[in-house]
Amino acid sequence: MTAAGVDYVSRGRFTLGIGASGPQVIEGWHGVPYDAPVGRTREIIEICRRVWRRERREYSGRHYTIPLPPDHGTGLGKPLKLINHPVRDRIPIVVAALGPKNVELAAELARAGSRSVLPEKAASVWGAALAAGRAKRDPSLGPLDVVPATAGWPSRGRHRAAGTGPGRAGPVHRGDGRQGAQLLQRPGVKYGYEAEAAAIQEAYLDGRKDEAAALVPASLLEGTSLVGPRSHVASGWRRSARPRDHAQRGPAGHHARERVRLIEQIRDIAADRRHRPPAADS
Repeated sequence: MTAAGVDYVSRGRFTLGIGASGPQVIEGWHGVPYDAPVGRTREIIEICRRVWRRERREYSGRHYTIPLPPDHGTGLGKPLKLINHPVRDRIPIVVAALGPKNVELAAELARAGSRSVLPEKAASVWGAALAAGRAKRDPSLGPLDVVPATAGWPSRGRHRAAGTGPGRAGPVHRGDGRQGAQLLQRPGVKYGYEAEAAAIQEAYLDGRKDEAAALVPASLLEGTSLVGPRSHVASGWRRSARPRDHAQRGPAGHHARERVRLIEQIRDIAADRRHRPPAADS
């Protein structure tokens, strides 16, 4: 309902972003077990699309049953449908995906997938999962878009932007807070930073957060960020963007006014034909 409402007030410009998160957040903040994250994401996508089509909300999945069966509640639940008519019956969904099964799910069901991308490693790390998902994709969804999880900051110096330095990247590559489950550490390992990722996680879990942030390799930061003079950001755009890339995460400003200014600069770079990547297969 919230997605349909925001899509209405934005005149059909809303995109719904969802993700499985990790056990620290799901169990520590939401208070529910972190089980079957990929399966739950799939069912949530299916349920949302039924709601937006204004179908009566009847769903029997492995993880969600709507309405709630009588023996699980008061027995008063009944199938409902959205009262208002959404602007669109298929609001674009972006799935934040890191693990191979989640990437495969995004390629199958979502409008786009968002992930941390090191361009020269993208094919070897994500290629198989993307191909598996695309093989099951409904053609009516259109081509899959990619939303690189990239910090964009046109600035005078390559490392002037404090928000895009190790202090920002450290938590991303620390793991999820448990030694055994390395949900967010895996991309760093797959990109060839196995030893560094392990050291970052160990330092972070030991409470040495500043040390963990400082351990993030500069080459990884530079490879996954677009920070520096406009010419450098534009060059990075050509290197990382593909024809179906339609957005990038960022910018990394310290306050709203600065973020708006940076968004305008990145928008101009993206719109400038001189900085657009040449047509090629994605």
